[in-house]
Parts: sequence; C-alpha cells; structure tokens
Amino acid sequence: MTHVIVWDIETIPDLAGFAAANGLTGSSAEVRAEIGEKFPKPLYHSVVCIGALVAERRDEGWHILASGAPHVGERSESELIKAFVDKIAELRPQLVTYNGSRFDLPVLRYRAMLHKLAAPGLYVRPYFHRYTDDAIDLCDVLSSFQPSSNVKLDELTKLMGLPGKPAAISGSEVEEFYREGKIQEIADYCLSDVVNTYRLWLRYELFRGALPEAAFLASEEGLATHMERRNQGERATS
Repeated sequence: MTHVIVWDIETIPDLAGFAAANGLTGSSAEVRAEIGEKFPKPLYHSVVCIGALVAERRDEGWHILASGAPHVGERSESELIKAFVDKIAELRPQLVTYNGSRFDLPVLRYRAMLHKLAAPGLYVRPYFHRYTDDAIDLCDVLSSFQPSSNVKLDELTKLMGLPGKPAAISGSEVEEFYREGKIQEIADYCLSDVVNTYRLWLRYELFRGALPEAAFLASEEGLATHMERRNQGERATS
C-alpha cells in the first residue's frame, strides 16, 4: 500500500428522490415533513461536500499530498463525485472512513448511479467487501463489528486527546446550515472530521504494529505542518 485516502461526506435529504420513490406530489415542505425526524436511509441523501485527505507512504512515515472539502457551492454534486472517484481510480488507495461502510460508501454509489456516472474507480479494489482491508471503517474495526460497541467519532477522538468536532456545528445541523447558505462552514466541519479520522487511523496503525513509533510521530508532525501551511494559505486569500 502506497496511498491512502481518508474521507467523509456531508449530506442533506434528497427531497425530490424521496418524493419520486414514494409517489409523493406535494411541496418540498410537505415532502420534508413526510421524511420526518429520523435519519433518512442512505438512498435518500444528496451530497453537499466530500472531504478527503490524500497521503503517501514514505520511509519516514505518511506524507500528506492534499486535503480539502470541495462542496456544491463550488461545483455540482455530479462533478464532486466524478472528481473523487477519478482520484481513487488514479491512486488505487486504501480508503479510510468512520462509519463509511454503512453510510458514505453506499451514498456515493447511489449518487453516482443516479447521475449516470461511470465510476470504475470504486471497483479497482474490493472497496465494498467487508472482509478486506481495502476500505477500512474504523467505527466497525474498533468495535469488533459489534453494533452495541459502536462509539461516536467525537467521543472517541476526545477520549484519545484529539480535538473532536467543532462546537459551532453538529451533523444534525448540516441541513439547517445548508438552507442558510453556510456551505463553507459545512465543508470546514467535514474536513475536521477527516483530519480527526486520519489521526485516529495513524494511532490504529501504531497500535497494530503497521507503523513504527518514529514513523507515527513523523506522520503526526507532517500533519501539523500541512495544516499550518493550509491555514496560512487560507488567511492569505481571505
């Protein structure tokens, strides 16, 4: 393995899709009310942003090549998905998520098919097979695939001494932020999840003996340097 992509998506309910699948003809407000307060099935989500961190394994540890969270304020959902799956096809990486096997991967596949996208990148490795390391879902792995042992990313990262999620927004507020036009805030939130997932994955690699301590520390230091440069670039353009 030479490359890894740690990724996360943020979504909103797909009202048009839900209406079409359930034979509804009312207004958007009526369709939203019909969905209710329960978290919709992966089938009924539209992608707002895709956050990702791309890293390459080198002798000294993992080196970050890129990170970001492009969103629908910049390009269409179809374009977001196409660019992401094309990068997967190019690098053939290991994919790392938190709860991705139950949500992110199915949503990505449904939306690619809805938009009639060719996405062979999702099949260059058996990403949808549970019993491989091609797509690591840390939520599943760390709970030994026992739903009763699942924990939230926020509580786990905070327990590990990592920052956790930002206080200004939670996953349940993404739809509200989207309606208010706060798409960049959603993207920033998404990227914070990606970075926390990456740091958790580095610790898991250290734990299982796949990453020596010196390489783990170098990888952590490389992340800090990357994020500082990224933040300086954002301040320079703001």
